[in-house]
Amino acid sequence: MHIRDWIVVLVVFLLVVVAAAGCLGVRTLPVAKPTPPAVMLDYHRVGGIAGLDDRLVIFDNGAAVFSSRTLSRELLLNQTDLNRITALFSEAQYSMLEGNYTSWQGGADFIHYTVMYHGKTVNTEDSAVPPSLQPILDEMNRIISEASKTEAAGEPFASLTPQT
Repeated sequence: MHIRDWIVVLVVFLLVVVAAAGCLGVRTLPVAKPTPPAVMLDYHRVGGIAGLDDRLVIFDNGAAVFSSRTLSRELLLNQTDLNRITALFSEAQYSMLEGNYTSWQGGADFIHYTVMYHGKTVNTEDSAVPPSLQPILDEMNRIISEASKTEAAGEPFASLTPQT
């Protein structure tokens, strides 16, 4: 082989190496996508003399959304709030409740409640609320009342916990 042949072989070899290196690329590691928050609680009350239509959705990370006929607000519940809600559902033995509690007499001005907690839904209305469910309704109504009063003050979430 002559020098010229060696140069051709060397050039071809270098071209193959460069081409192969370009094809290999850099392998990127897969990025774990964060799990979106799950709906922990969906509370809806509608009706009554005042014509209520309030909804409160609380996610398992403490983020919450409140909406009414005239207001929509994002909230942030702290761990203490979430623990209190969880305890209320536990004390009420919510998983043992039936799906529907309606009044046998009916009423045009009754407030109707739908409570969905961890996938289980209970529907009820004034004068038919099971006693174990009443503390839950009271707490949800308290949160709605606080959310209705809280000013967002330019923050993306309004906190229900008073600042001290």
